[in-house]
Amino acid sequence: MFNDIEDENLLPMLGCLGATVRNFAKKENILLEGEPARYIGIVLHGSAQIEQTDYFGNRSIVASVSRAELFGETFSCAGVAMPVDVVANEDSQIMFIDCRRITQACSSACSFHQQIIYNLMKVVATKNLILHRKIEVTSKRSTREKLMAFLLLQAKRNNSNSFEIAYDRQGLADYLEVDRSGLSAEISKLHKEGKINSRKNWFELL
Repeated sequence: MFNDIEDENLLPMLGCLGATVRNFAKKENILLEGEPARYIGIVLHGSAQIEQTDYFGNRSIVASVSRAELFGETFSCAGVAMPVDVVANEDSQIMFIDCRRITQACSSACSFHQQIIYNLMKVVATKNLILHRKIEVTSKRSTREKLMAFLLLQAKRNNSNSFEIAYDRQGLADYLEVDRSGLSAEISKLHKEGKINSRKNWFELL
């Protein structure tokens, strides 16, 4: 978001953008479904999850957001209501920036404004690619196919056959949109077949 912004411009820029900082406890809602999407959130400390809950209360994890990453930028740029919840995954500190302060013309003609708009466009495009990867995973037919597609993507992302993921077992099941017991059964089968090793959120492809 702040790429190629000079250090001496950071504080004036945050003032121009009306940035505020709030602390959230673990499991506390940061943004709620149905609220007007006005703010872009930046994780300063901790982490968050973007979640979607259906009519029957079934949760699906859309994405995890780690330190220095953004959330809410697509919805706030579109000017729509939040279609998802954003929940603190641990005690977290979040910076909020009013999207309209970015997208509307700045009366002070700040030199960094054009760069921020360019950076925001890159962030939105990158997030679209991430969403496309999730669709590639969740569109698989079986739990095993979804799990293996996810693990292979993680291995490629980490450039290693061993890696940690951002989810516990329930979180992984919610991300893959599968039943937790069925997911655990498939992980056990893959263990027995000698295809993977795993321990909590650590996996190794054999």
